[in-house]
Parts: sequence; structure tokens; C-alpha cells
Amino acid sequence: MKKTGMAKSDAKKLMGKMVAPGAAGIGNAGNAANAAVDKREQRKRDQALGLVPFAVKLNGDLVKRLHALATERGLDLNETVADVLAKGLAA
Repeated sequence: MKKTGMAKSDAKKLMGKMVAPGAAGIGNAGNAANAAVDKREQRKRDQALGLVPFAVKLNGDLVKRLHALATERGLDLNETVADVLAKGLAA
């Protein structure tokens, strides 16, 4: 690789580190590390409960209705969607 190619590669690495989450400020670095641990712990809790991540694309109006139903019931969005799916599949 030529010297200019290596310099470009190094610059890309440096720019990637600058754009990385938590790199904006010194105070954010500690919070980002704690947030990553919290996400990891949450994932372990979810796996222990038998929960599996399931991503879908829905119509915006349907998502608004789901959010409204969740706030009306006072439940988490995940619980509301699981309840609606279970009732729909049972019918």
C-alpha cells in the first residue's frame, strides 16, 4: 500500500473514533460505558425470561394506535404488542 493510502486509512480510523458514541465529551464516556453494561444486563434478563428480539416494519398509523393503547393500559409497548399478538393469534 502506498504512503498516501496508509494516511487515508489512518484518517478514516481517527474520524471513526471521533464520530463514535460517547466520544463527544469526557463526561459522556463514563455514561456510555454504564449504558453498555445496562444493555448487556437487560439482554441477559430478557433471555432468562425467554424473550427474543423481533423487529418488524409497521404502518405509522398502526404504531400510533399501539402507543396509544400502551399508554391507555399503562403498560410497556413490548407487553402491549405481545398481548395484542397473542389475542390475535388465538382468535
